[in-house]
Amino acid sequence: MNRKLSANTGYKLGLIDSNTRFYIETIELNRLSALSFFEAGFSYEGERFYWQNAEKTQTIVGLGHAYVISNNEHESFESVQAEWDMLCNTIVMEDPEIQPILFGGFSFDRQNTLSSEWDEFPDAYFVVPAFQLVLKDDRAYVSINYITGADYSAQAFDELRAERDRLIHAAQVNEWKPFVKPEILSIEERKKQDYLDAVSSVTGLIRDGRADKVVIARSLKLTFAEKFNSSAALRSISMEQPESYHFGLELGSQMFCGATPERLVKVESGKALSTCLAGSIKRGKTAEEDRLLGDVLLNDPKNRGEHQYVVDMISSIFDEYCENYKLPKKPKLLKIRDIQHLYTPVEGRLKSNASLFQLVKSLHPTPALGGVPRGLSMEIIRKSEKMDRGYYAAPVGWIDASGNGEFAVAIRSALLDHDSAYLYAGGGIVADSEPISEYEETKVKFRPMLRTFGGKLNG
Repeated sequence: MNRKLSANTGYKLGLIDSNTRFYIETIELNRLSALSFFEAGFSYEGERFYWQNAEKTQTIVGLGHAYVISNNEHESFESVQAEWDMLCNTIVMEDPEIQPILFGGFSFDRQNTLSSEWDEFPDAYFVVPAFQLVLKDDRAYVSINYITGADYSAQAFDELRAERDRLIHAAQVNEWKPFVKPEILSIEERKKQDYLDAVSSVTGLIRDGRADKVVIARSLKLTFAEKFNSSAALRSISMEQPESYHFGLELGSQMFCGATPERLVKVESGKALSTCLAGSIKRGKTAEEDRLLGDVLLNDPKNRGEHQYVVDMISSIFDEYCENYKLPKKPKLLKIRDIQHLYTPVEGRLKSNASLFQLVKSLHPTPALGGVPRGLSMEIIRKSEKMDRGYYAAPVGWIDASGNGEFAVAIRSALLDHDSAYLYAGGGIVADSEPISEYEETKVKFRPMLRTFGGKLNG
């Protein structure tokens, strides 16, 4: 049976009422490949997601839609939180060990009104999957999520069980064709001169004391000879960037995907963790060169200054929402395949009245992706970049019914759209920034996703 069967019963935003029931059934398996399960759900194309944390201790796959939270409201963080809380109150849970998961993301700037490749994505887009795979602590769980306003139907659930078993069987026994990256017909550096002009003008604003730091980004467009499918992209990401968070979120014919090194915030059993990640330099061609470059980064006033902006901001948020928090006195180096960053972890004990979504809202955007001061920097970005970042540099992640979850900052990312891919990269602009140097830095940051899609930029 290869037909598409979804647990979406026609429920829409705002229709949760006293008749709504959220049924969950979970089975445990010895093992299951997450990417194979994603690929087995090819009939759910446009309604799938994939997540794997950087430590590779948790992987989540969703197929089909049991419920969708999607809005363009000004207070989208609060709206998503409120609707998720309402939905969780309707849960009829069979196995409390595995929680149902809400997965999705937010746009970088809700006030950006430019028409772009992101027009199909709302300001907030989150889904409860019909079929949910969780790999955690070397154990595999597959859940059915069924949300309905009708009386419980044994027949409907039996159909869902049959579809669950079909997906598991296909993931376990099917031999998937080796993915081949399609030929790249062209690489377009979109609005390159606008980017260089923006860096120059923003540097002038900073020298005039209008701001301390502003992050300016640019984009590339790759055109392929044929469609680059979601499964191939995720398999390539997992091979090319093993040290990072991996994610993919489909919406219709598009998928936002990436391999980001940056955690925004994680909450687990009342403990909150975040990452200060700002300041970067390329990797060396030898171990000795790599060490020397790392020492340069650790002692570079510009990069250390950029990093301290992030440390100060995240520390202030943790001071507000946590009973106590701690962070190291000095940054360390985080080395991934193409680049090394200054890195400072922050952790604290969450206050009883604080939530993951509150932290996500308060932390976004950090100075590493927006600037200092935040409000003015966002205005400058909106005016200077002349593009819509969409979900690039925004929070993407998950939350469960107990309030545990994790969001990453969606950098090193791309939007797949039929036979095209849009890639994004940026850097922090300060008083002594130079347009060409900043342009060269973005080329380094493009490399992870360019390699994923089989391309190179100027060799």
